[in-house]
Amino acid sequence: AHKRFRKAQCPIVERLTNSLMMHGRNNGKKLMAVRIVKHAFEIIHLLTGENPLQVLVTAIINSGPREDSTRIGRAGTVRRQAVDVSPLRRVNQAIWLLCTGAREAAFRNIKTIAECVADELINAAKGSSNSYAIKKKDELERVAKS
Repeated sequence: AHKRFRKAQCPIVERLTNSLMMHGRNNGKKLMAVRIVKHAFEIIHLLTGENPLQVLVTAIINSGPREDSTRIGRAGTVRRQAVDVSPLRRVNQAIWLLCTGAREAAFRNIKTIAECVADELINAAKGSSNSYAIKKKDELERVAKS
């Protein structure tokens, strides 16, 4: 069975939920992740008055890097080669960056992870650079350009 593009069939919200269950102590706690996402969506709706799904989609569009660099190792020297990022990988990477950003923001912080997810999504949807995902994306694209 080819499972390569199976994840493209998965609802985007569920992809977000699944990628929140990272880092040993949260492994497999999907109910917790679902609660976080629901909560974050409510916060987004309260703060922006927009459809949280739309915010999520915009955030993913904005934070998926368009080009990246890959390591080409030849005879002991390593050089970076700029490559275009495939559509699926852009989505995957965007989700990962958004989650990582939210996780880092929530760590050792009074804010709950749901609030951080909401903040991260709203900032990324606005394309503002105080979003971790946007910062990372710009960095990746800058490296690829050079």
